[in-house]
Amino acid sequence: MVGLFVFVFLMVAAQMLSITELIVTRGVRISQVVGMLLFLLPDILNFTLPAVTLMSVLVAFLRLSVDSEIIALKASGVSLYQMLPPVAAFSIFAFLIALALGALAVPWGNRSFKDLVFQIAKSKADLVLKERVFSEPFDKIVLYVNSFSRQEGLLKDVFVVDRRDKSITNTIVAEEGRIIMQPKERIITLFLMRGTIFLVERDLSSARTIKFNTYGLNIGLKDIMAGLASRQKAPHELTISELIKQLNTVPKGEIRYNRIMRELLEKVSIPLAVLFMGIIGVPLGAQIRARGRSAGIGVSLVVFSFYYLCLMAIRGICSNGLLSPAIGVWIPNLFLIIATVYLFRRAANERSINFLEGFPFRWKRGN
Repeated sequence: MVGLFVFVFLMVAAQMLSITELIVTRGVRISQVVGMLLFLLPDILNFTLPAVTLMSVLVAFLRLSVDSEIIALKASGVSLYQMLPPVAAFSIFAFLIALALGALAVPWGNRSFKDLVFQIAKSKADLVLKERVFSEPFDKIVLYVNSFSRQEGLLKDVFVVDRRDKSITNTIVAEEGRIIMQPKERIITLFLMRGTIFLVERDLSSARTIKFNTYGLNIGLKDIMAGLASRQKAPHELTISELIKQLNTVPKGEIRYNRIMRELLEKVSIPLAVLFMGIIGVPLGAQIRARGRSAGIGVSLVVFSFYYLCLMAIRGICSNGLLSPAIGVWIPNLFLIIATVYLFRRAANERSINFLEGFPFRWKRGN
């Protein structure tokens, strides 16, 4: 539990700069920030659970090894394999938690997080918009209205400067406008009527003028918070049933198909990694000759980092279609299985885990 708390705290602390920016520069309330963190918590727990499971088992067996209790148990006829059942029970418990998080809590949290961001965008548009005052309710969008009826949602004499396109600046002048919310698509549309668009290249090399009767200016979640998609739900927001449904509609071979397939299989592969992380901690903790918990934590972080780097690399390869997700998502688990078998064999033969053992040289004191 302490390890889990520390890992979660570190993950949240890494986001403190972005959180502070939301509060200071964007006027987001602290209660809304707390809501964001709560909705992101299942994803954070799903990420940290493999590392915490490995660390807890490894530190426990490292302590048994340092205190010579494993030697006493073996002298009493208890083998390392006979010590495995309670660890297996603990690992299965962690596996079930990871399975529930991945299947239910993570999609719910990711969806709720984006819904909350949309609500923040909606309230921000209502609060920031004032009559005869230049305001910037969203990044790179300046808005001016001569009059604004909040009851009818009607804007009069609207002036908009849109600088989201790096190559062109759009200046829009319209007689009337309305702010239309589209919660399902998570889009805010500024619907303008009877106006003119002035398009000017950033280098001032050319300019165009377009007259319109109606024009819709879409503002997505990415305009209030970078990196958020606006129209289509990302695979990590979908439940298992929704993933299967979309898998049958998206053409095979497309990037989205690969991402959906990968996300669906990871609902099982990542919880299995939690199970294997717990099992692999037994031979590691029993055979490492080191004192103190810091050694166990350090070894846990090294093993988890290797697994995580492998997982991230496989995700990118599978998403791009270079490797089938049906094969790729199991490669990190295969690494864990091979490592578990190898380490248990060494532990059963009473051979310490010394990876420099096979090298043709040894470091000596004073070298």
